[in-house]
Amino acid sequence: MAPHNMTWISYPSKSQPFTSQEEIEAFIASQNIISRLMHCYIAFFVPTGLTAGICILIIFIKNYLQNKRQSLDLLLLHFTISNIIMIFLSFTVITRPDYLTATHLACSVLSFFFNFGYFNSQYVFTLTLLTLLQERFPPGTALCKATQRPIVCVGVVLTYTLCLSLTEAALVGTDNYQLQARCQLDPLFAWPEYEMVKFTFGFAIPSLLQILCFTVLLAKEAPAGAPALQQHIRTFPAVYAISGTIFICRLFYNIMLLFRTTLKLQRSIGTTKNELVMNIAEIVLFCESCASLVVILCSHKPCKDEVLKVIQKCRRKTSASSHLEIPETATTHRRGSQ
Repeated sequence: MAPHNMTWISYPSKSQPFTSQEEIEAFIASQNIISRLMHCYIAFFVPTGLTAGICILIIFIKNYLQNKRQSLDLLLLHFTISNIIMIFLSFTVITRPDYLTATHLACSVLSFFFNFGYFNSQYVFTLTLLTLLQERFPPGTALCKATQRPIVCVGVVLTYTLCLSLTEAALVGTDNYQLQARCQLDPLFAWPEYEMVKFTFGFAIPSLLQILCFTVLLAKEAPAGAPALQQHIRTFPAVYAISGTIFICRLFYNIMLLFRTTLKLQRSIGTTKNELVMNIAEIVLFCESCASLVVILCSHKPCKDEVLKVIQKCRRKTSASSHLEIPETATTHRRGSQ
């Protein structure tokens, strides 16, 4: 693959001269929008997502130590860790509307870990859907039998994800590692093949596999004795709710990645509006990671049961403390009357 000289590329907001009043007003408006979105994400989504993620980790580890081991829980634990990694890496947006300044090498390292979490969460969720198909249909095929060994499947996903992440790290560019640049987790100075590979292997292929899973689930007739389709969906609401969230958010993000690739092939840096929409797509992607963890905590049965137990214990302690305060108050009044 021939290397590309990407030293010409830059962000429109950092390089274009604004001559007219309309351009200046549009620039200020776009900066305000991305700044407000960033503050909203950091203030609301990050604390909520991290709190939900930590609670899920505690619940799954506790269940594992109590020998309550299920294939679905192991896969969702893996999915949770991937999303927590993405949330921590999302702190790079704190500088918006400006960008993090780093060397090409440091930016490539950040991109590697981001892609590792991104690919990992996508493929382990696809594996989760295959596991749910096994719950409804007998494990007759070799693929269904393979999903009965979740640890092996997770190992395969990790290996595949590592290979994809290393490939993407190479496509960021192998030259100019010492140069300083404005850094996004998907670097602007990456080769056009970077976005193409990410779209193909990070969105198109796993999305087709997930659509295939839903097609089989809806179209194939379940064997006798299998739960009804509605009952099956109500049993695993978290997975099916997350699937829609992932598809919508990542579709928007990947469309913007492809649009950025088109600009690169045309040797154009685009406009400040293009830059704004790409930044919005990046924050939407991070919001999806937070929302997925909240959905697991509130909808997945083992997690939901533990949360309800904690709430009930808190209510009992509150009611018990209020009952203890009443006699003390009554005794005080009696002493005062005497």
